[in-house]
Amino acid sequence: MARIADVIKYEGDNSMFIWKHPCEDFNTFSQLIVHQSQEAIFFLNGEALDLFGAGRHTLHTQNIPLLGKILNLPTGGETPFHCEVYFINKTEQMAVKWGTDSKLQFMEPNYRFPIQIGASGEMSLRAEDSRKLLIRLVGTESLLEQPKLVTYFRAFLNTRVKAHLAQTIRERQINIFEIDERLNELSEELRARLFGDFSDYGVALERFFVTTVVKPDGEASYEKFKELHFRQYADVAEANLRQSVGVIDERTQAQKTVIAAEAAAQKRSIEGYTYRQERGFDVAEAAAQNEGAGNFSAAGIGLGMMAGVGGAVGSAVGGIFGDALGALGDKPEADAAPDIFCESCGARILGGAAFCDECGAPLTAKPSCRECGHIFEREGKFCPKCGAKREGD
Repeated sequence: MARIADVIKYEGDNSMFIWKHPCEDFNTFSQLIVHQSQEAIFFLNGEALDLFGAGRHTLHTQNIPLLGKILNLPTGGETPFHCEVYFINKTEQMAVKWGTDSKLQFMEPNYRFPIQIGASGEMSLRAEDSRKLLIRLVGTESLLEQPKLVTYFRAFLNTRVKAHLAQTIRERQINIFEIDERLNELSEELRARLFGDFSDYGVALERFFVTTVVKPDGEASYEKFKELHFRQYADVAEANLRQSVGVIDERTQAQKTVIAAEAAAQKRSIEGYTYRQERGFDVAEAAAQNEGAGNFSAAGIGLGMMAGVGGAVGSAVGGIFGDALGALGDKPEADAAPDIFCESCGARILGGAAFCDECGAPLTAKPSCRECGHIFEREGKFCPKCGAKREGD
């Protein structure tokens, strides 16, 4: 039994851009079902009449049931009222791969060095103008699949991508060694430049990604260029490192000086004298050891220089000069008794004395602390080792 009307709906898969329904020359009042992600174009007698969106639609043709056989007798049973329906898939189709078929040569913008690179990536496409896409690319074919669409665009993709990529790198002054970190910038720029080419055929270039830029690694000229580039930055890094090490050395030396000063101050505090006194000791000792100390005029100069120095220092100077002048006398140096310190009060006593002329305490050859036994080497009021007060003060 012949059908009075047909139900026409999409029966292709999601990789299709355009799919033609196999039912043709259907009767009037046939039902057209269009899904939300689709559009349908109704052709009658070779002309694209209506564009249908989502929903159910009734198609009006000149093919009338029951009368069709009679009306078709002059044409041998074939209806002269030809009709057909094309479905257009409006979904965004992603992961459509692209790549240049050969390397492009361009002048590296920073070093003016000729370099050859290749590029590849992915893009996502969507049928935007159904009528334009169907008429300009499909024609009378029954379907347009994703691989076939990419084949159509391959030629101008290779040409356009090469030209636009080289132009973008030059305009943006992108260093060849920084190109990987600027892939997002390149992708956006190339999409903007290619969008119009796809739009001419009713296709929207929704997204465009440059995922890989193939550099000429291994080529002698490129390897030499790369070596020169990294050597330049290595020299700068080395100079910065040397400067940093110099600063560290200076800081270390300064820290050493501070530590030494703190240690000396702590030692003076323990042993009971000041920095001024210590410098007086050093100057007096140097004056005594001076070759000119045997000359009284030189000694006078030394004494004059020490005028006004504190009592402790003056006493030390007096002792030192006493030793120096005593060495000039008739008594041999070996027979001169060395000065000693009172064990009780710490006063400096001329060698050979039996009692302290300050406190009257008996003297010993090597006075020592009564608390810790430390042998005193110079005058003072306290023991420099344990801090005990010397008796007699």
